[in-house]
Amino acid sequence: MNAPQSLAQKLIARAAGQAHVAVGDIVTCRVDLAMFHDSSGPRRLKPMLEKLGVPIWDRNRVVLVLDHYVPAQDPDAQHIIELTRRVAREWKLPHVIDSEGICHVVLPERGHLAPGLFCVGGDSHSPTGGAFACYMFGIGATEMLGVCATGELWVQVPRTLRMQWDGQLSDGVTAKDMMLHLIGRFGMNGGQYQAVEFGGTAVQALEMAERMTLSNMSAELGAQVGLCEADDTLVRHLRGLGVDESRLADALQWRSDPGSADQTHAFDAATLAPQVAAPHSPANTAAVTAHTDVRPQIAYIGACTGAKLQDLRAAARVLRGQRVAEGVQLLVAPASRREQQVAEREGTLQTLIDAGAQVLPNSCGACAGYGGTFAEGQTVISSTARNFKGRMGPASVQVYLASPYTVAASALRGRITDPREVLA
Repeated sequence: MNAPQSLAQKLIARAAGQAHVAVGDIVTCRVDLAMFHDSSGPRRLKPMLEKLGVPIWDRNRVVLVLDHYVPAQDPDAQHIIELTRRVAREWKLPHVIDSEGICHVVLPERGHLAPGLFCVGGDSHSPTGGAFACYMFGIGATEMLGVCATGELWVQVPRTLRMQWDGQLSDGVTAKDMMLHLIGRFGMNGGQYQAVEFGGTAVQALEMAERMTLSNMSAELGAQVGLCEADDTLVRHLRGLGVDESRLADALQWRSDPGSADQTHAFDAATLAPQVAAPHSPANTAAVTAHTDVRPQIAYIGACTGAKLQDLRAAARVLRGQRVAEGVQLLVAPASRREQQVAEREGTLQTLIDAGAQVLPNSCGACAGYGGTFAEGQTVISSTARNFKGRMGPASVQVYLASPYTVAASALRGRITDPREVLA
């Protein structure tokens, strides 16, 4: 009788065409989808593919997103954008998403992800796809070259580290707080080359946008993938995106067998306070009350972990009918154009603007360090995933990470603030 199989093992086994796999096995997997963007894509892949003299194995399985260098801030960025668009036309890529949002948000938004898939991305936060019960992880340019040429990639079956969150999160506490707490506890190598799996009643209660934040920031734990099991919430979400029913027929099978995790850590969601990571590491995390003397000049609501529609709604809930504190600049970069349009229709974006927000383009922006970064010596509270020294401006910039609730509350009060104080 075979040992219980984790979700990671089941996904890899399917991609490898095997009935089951064991931790440590090295197998060759068929890739269902490859995503790359303007930074990781054509400018790196085109010369290598030409040197090999081979085409992309299957253009229909490739998604190209322009999100890092758009809108162009300088001649170098403009050159990269023009090259990317030209190569996309040369390669006749059918799936190009140009300047409409961050790759990790627009990829599932367009219905490209469904349970059971084996996917790769040319970006370190590609584990976001794990929220959709996909095995998705980030790879470098050389590995992506191999995928583009052959449609295959070898992988070593990882151990599964399960994060079991039971109980109910307090109002104003989010998936971002859960992840900052985990990174603070286990460190940035705590899940190195493991499959981190999120489960428990608190995770089951999360909407998909929040699950995406969990999976996304598994990268900050050093994990290869961050997985959420398939359930009715996922299926309803995919139906709402228009994903074909044929792709959802066996969706609910993509769950771990009981007892399959190599290690399980249990957490009580009800006891979790809002978290803040101080400069210069997401692992430098403590409860928000440890930082209430910090007075940021910039409050930034952006990136794939902090500017989805649900995040914008959270910030608007804090700021409705009020103005940000004097001396604080509130910057909002919605994660996708489609979600921004919903926020506009329902009044969420206007609430943020009325509170003093400046709305920025739908791109990676300051998080990726390619445009709109911060000035010498500024203190920033941000909903992004990383706060490494020099990532978002000069080395003197001090970036604190927090949830959109906490960023908005801090903008309102002019100091880092527990959002529960405002919501109460």
